[in-house]
Amino acid sequence: MVGVSDGPGPAPAADGAPAAHQVLSLQLVSMMQEVHAHSGAVYLLGHDEPVLRMAVHAGMPRSFAAPWERVGLSAPIPVADAVRERRLVWVGGEEQMARCYPRIAVVLPYPFALAALPVATERQVYGAVFVTWPGAHPPELSDWERDRLWAACERLALRLERAEREDRPLDREADVLAEPVSTVAETLGAVEATRMVARLPYGLVSLDLHGRIGFVNTAAAELLGRPAGELLGTPLWASVPWLNDPMYEDRYRGALLSQEAMSFVALRPPGEWLSFRMYPSTTGLSVRITRVGAVAEAARGPAREDAPPPRLVTISQVLSFAGALTEAVGVQDVVQLVWDEVAPAVGSQAMVILGSQGGRLHVLGHRGYPDPHTVERFDGLPLTERTPGTQALNSGVPAFFDSQVELERLYPGRHETPDGFAAWAYLPLIASGRPVGTCVLAYAEPHVFPADERAVLTSLGGLIAQALERARLYDAKHRLAHGLQQALLPRILAPPPGIEAAARYLPATHGMDIGGDFYDLVPTLPLTAAVIGDVQGHNVTAAGLMGQIRTGVRAYTTVGQAPHEVMSSTNRLLVDLGSELFASCLYLRLDPARGRAVMARAGHPPPLLRRPDGRVRVLDLAGGPLLGIAPDAVYPTTEVSLAPGSVLVLYTDGLVEAPGVDIEDALCGLGALLSETGDRPLEQLADDVVRQSAAARERVDDVAVLLLRACDA
Repeated sequence: MVGVSDGPGPAPAADGAPAAHQVLSLQLVSMMQEVHAHSGAVYLLGHDEPVLRMAVHAGMPRSFAAPWERVGLSAPIPVADAVRERRLVWVGGEEQMARCYPRIAVVLPYPFALAALPVATERQVYGAVFVTWPGAHPPELSDWERDRLWAACERLALRLERAEREDRPLDREADVLAEPVSTVAETLGAVEATRMVARLPYGLVSLDLHGRIGFVNTAAAELLGRPAGELLGTPLWASVPWLNDPMYEDRYRGALLSQEAMSFVALRPPGEWLSFRMYPSTTGLSVRITRVGAVAEAARGPAREDAPPPRLVTISQVLSFAGALTEAVGVQDVVQLVWDEVAPAVGSQAMVILGSQGGRLHVLGHRGYPDPHTVERFDGLPLTERTPGTQALNSGVPAFFDSQVELERLYPGRHETPDGFAAWAYLPLIASGRPVGTCVLAYAEPHVFPADERAVLTSLGGLIAQALERARLYDAKHRLAHGLQQALLPRILAPPPGIEAAARYLPATHGMDIGGDFYDLVPTLPLTAAVIGDVQGHNVTAAGLMGQIRTGVRAYTTVGQAPHEVMSSTNRLLVDLGSELFASCLYLRLDPARGRAVMARAGHPPPLLRRPDGRVRVLDLAGGPLLGIAPDAVYPTTEVSLAPGSVLVLYTDGLVEAPGVDIEDALCGLGALLSETGDRPLEQLADDVVRQSAAARERVDDVAVLLLRACDA
């Protein structure tokens, strides 16, 4: 597999063929010109880890894409999706980006379009490409653009295949930025052009793509308060302190990405407001500066771009990581997101997150270690032991070890990770003023940690700590709620002679994985009652109320109430409890000896009945309102014949309701499945029912299913 290093580009090959890095840049620029894109990048897939590394960037400063210099293949990023799914990923504008890739939209909330494609042959994936267009691009990619993009990626893949076959290494190269045009100077002459703009009463400044000043007229120098000689060649915001505000970066980046004019107002101390209007092109920006009258502070808007940032230091990176970590729910989600988002960006090849409990160190999760036992053996280590992990957790002070030699010098005889890694960063995870754990990042080669990189890694540790604290609290609540729910659901079903029963319960795939769905069989010889219901919500309150309803139904059944009386009594119970939650319910009194069932329904989905001959129908039952709404509600009953071989399918709405799924279609599909497979053993049929349901596979609600089959006693 072709790899990419972080070093400078190679010289041309001896045979006169262009070096590999020249192939990348030439192919990228050619692709951009063909489809009239204004920026893009080529990523190469590392040969030693599932990470896409940016090899060349064109059209814009690389800092714009800094959060995505290194992208894990599992990251929800267009280039990663393109490689994983071997398809073209198209994002047609700002709204679609926010909907499909919210992490990118947080960092780059500007109007632009993007296409990402894999660079691959039939046998091998080499990497990916993305290109972008200004916001004026149509929301759909045209057929000719699509064809040209695919053709260009195929050509690049063939060149990479040839480079691999000829053992020509690929290295990172200098980015490709547009050369400034000089048509005006050629027409008027450079001297006359300078005289012309010098006469204008407002300021004019020319910035290159990095924000450096290439020209400033006399009026602009006066308005900015700096001599022109001190401004030339420097970033505007570095030379003018009162423009050195991180908020200004938004307008500058927005202008270049969208290729639309942007403006902002800034206060020049002590009290003069200046208006900045930026006119972008693919070669840079022209800025017009004018005085404005009294402007309210609320009118202030941003626009600045720092000098080319270090490899890790950008606001956009921190925003990207923060956005990713907010999606973490449990502890393992945090571990996976740190591996997917943080480790690739900082160049780490392995990571482990440590926590503490009962005075001992605990491994909460790890990734990238060839032998997991080298990490897991530290699980349970007393916090009094002097190791880098315990020291960082106890002291709250980060530790950075550039090499194994440095680690052994500070911790003689104590090798925290004797696994072949050569450098480590130990980041204390501090949340709410107390340590909650340590994040360890391991590097395969010796790695120098300069001051700015240490600052960024320490800041990332704070973000990880906040996410970890939330995740541990969530996991604790989840264990409590899940245990409560499991205790309230019946462990076994004991149907009477003449009835077979099988049940399944699936928690929602979103939320706390618990809810208020329930089912039960209540044996009261010679008859047996069956009940299924659904309490609103997916939390401990819903699970607790479910237990109260189930207990009430059992009690009213045991004292001999008829189905409609059981429903009415349970309804009054909920009203008396004063709960703000409502519940749907379906109650049956089974009489297998007479082959019949009497049902009462409270706002619950109707059951399905499969006859012995394979015909399936949805039972049209009379019913009353949801439980807990009206204390005097009436619940009429319906009697249904239940011949031997018949199957009753009781379910909650999570089985058939899902976004984008028509409930009628779902019921038809369920009916077809029952018609074809209803003769199977009931346990197998129950598995088939939940497996075949589209709603059950991507559950926004809990799913409960209770199957009852009449048989010979």
